Amino acid sequence: MPNQLVIIGAGFAGIWSAFAAKRLAQLTNNTANLEVLIIAPEPSLVIRPRLYEANPSTMQHDLTALFQSLDVKYLQGLATTISPSTHTITMQPPTGSPLTIPYDRLILAAGSTIHYPPSVPGLSTHAFNIDTLPSATTLSTHLANLPTLPASPARSTIVIIGAGFTGIELATSLPSRLSQLHLPQPQIILIDSAPTIASSLGPSFNPTITKALTSLHITLHLNTTLTSITPTSVTLSSGVPIPTNTVIWTAGVRATPLTHQLPSKKDPLSRLHVDAYLRVPDVSDIYATGDAACAVADEKGHVALMSCQHALQMGRVSGHNAAAELLGEPLVEYTQETYVCCLDLGDWGAVVGEGWERRASLVGDVAKRVKRYINCPLIYPLGTPEEVLGDAAPTGRNSGELLRMILGRVA
Repeated sequence: MPNQLVIIGAGFAGIWSAFAAKRLAQLTNNTANLEVLIIAPEPSLVIRPRLYEANPSTMQHDLTALFQSLDVKYLQGLATTISPSTHTITMQPPTGSPLTIPYDRLILAAGSTIHYPPSVPGLSTHAFNIDTLPSATTLSTHLANLPTLPASPARSTIVIIGAGFTGIELATSLPSRLSQLHLPQPQIILIDSAPTIASSLGPSFNPTITKALTSLHITLHLNTTLTSITPTSVTLSSGVPIPTNTVIWTAGVRATPLTHQLPSKKDPLSRLHVDAYLRVPDVSDIYATGDAACAVADEKGHVALMSCQHALQMGRVSGHNAAAELLGEPLVEYTQETYVCCLDLGDWGAVVGEGWERRASLVGDVAKRVKRYINCPLIYPLGTPEEVLGDAAPTGRNSGELLRMILGRVA
């Protein structure tokens, strides 16, 4: 019987793990010796980096034909239990009883989920988010219905909690979206507990982000937290109540809860610490990748971020290595020495930063064109099956080289 490589998750890290594994099997004439199985709720890639945009229901890419052409098996359902001692997982299909699936190697690529602090009354009940396709679609439907509500300050006020990457991209996209919905005199308020805007992105981005927020008439409250939320208002740590029908939480995610089933060290985001090959050191025959992994990305000790950029490369490495162990081939160390951060700023433009310190190198329209190219088509698994397998190599162009290529295409 062929070796069984099971992958939990069909996000960026999950699918590229599968493609990288199939690539190695094909290159080594071992296709008969390796079966690759993906377990996920749907056979589609949700383009999560685009869920802040309008029409989020369209932000998915069907993978059925590609899976079939590459002989990647797919099983619909939700993985619920990992049992390292028996080398099995339990999954729940859409109907019927749970199934037990054996594995020879397992790749945990189940991503991350929104984290609601339990200390804020009403948060999980009344706040919207854009963490998943259904939740982003729910928010989009809600925004479209706002003009039909009776005129009030609450109807026209949108409060976003979290002025990090996601919060800023969402906030700066809303003026255009709300204008198209003909919502009269909208007010967008962005709130963060940090003393500076986008503190995690570094100081180089701050002047550009501030300029964009001012241009788009977005109100910013720093050093501020949310203390409670109702269907018609929020109360801030300053004691000030704000009437609003729309509160959106973008203040953080945690790795899949499945990481807590493995007896291994985790970081504060619940990510599993992994070795240089993305193996979970304390658990036999299991890899973690993408948002589920806390992985060192370079010799300076920088840790991979919960980002599409890192998930793509980590997926390629984890898939290659899991297959390589089963097929007796050399493993490849995960490395991602360069980092490019591209932040959308709505109608104002965008900003691109290079390096882990995120030196702002492009702003405005050129940066916006770079961002659009990244969001479509760069992160989609496009092309012929042969081209997709070619793109699945665990080593290739780094982020800096990709940026130069993108600039050559969009200039």
